[in-house]
Amino acid sequence: MFILKVDDFFEIRLLEEKDADKLFKLMDKNREYLKEWLPWLDDNNTVDDSRIFIRQSLEKFANNRGLVAGIWLDVLMTGVIGFNDIDWLKRVATIGYWLGEEFQGKGLMTKSCRALTKYAFDELKMNRVEIHCATGNKKSRAIPERLGFKKAMIVQQAEWLYDHFVDHVVYTINISQWRKLLDTEKGKI
Repeated sequence: MFILKVDDFFEIRLLEEKDADKLFKLMDKNREYLKEWLPWLDDNNTVDDSRIFIRQSLEKFANNRGLVAGIWLDVLMTGVIGFNDIDWLKRVATIGYWLGEEFQGKGLMTKSCRALTKYAFDELKMNRVEIHCATGNKKSRAIPERLGFKKAMIVQQAEWLYDHFVDHVVYTINISQWRKLLDTEKGKI
């Protein structure tokens, strides 16, 4: 079981099949809001769809190819974060995330991304962490920018979003940049 305590108030915890109902309710409640930037909502219409997604995610986790976790405030699921992909050959982990609308603006996702980035470098021994965001998704883009990730490139027409393509900006940070950033932050304390 993967559990990453972010602070005294919340943790990142591997999704299990028992979480399917909470995952579906959170996603369904935020369906219209999330649909602006997430392409998979039309494929998740029942609790069973969420259960299948969790099973597939657990299989990917068991094969060391990814991780899908809930962001939990006690028993309340607020969103999802994880490694969409882990490339062990290149030592690159790609973070993906979404948060329920009512939980935004509280720093939950920034803290979660920071914790998962730290985990990628300290525990998984990755060399680079990436975050891919639609170029127009300002809220999502603010997170890697806030954490010191750098814009590496724009991928044109990277994702089909229901009736149109969107470009993605790829943000990256490598282990030496991360350590330098942490040293700089320590100097400010």
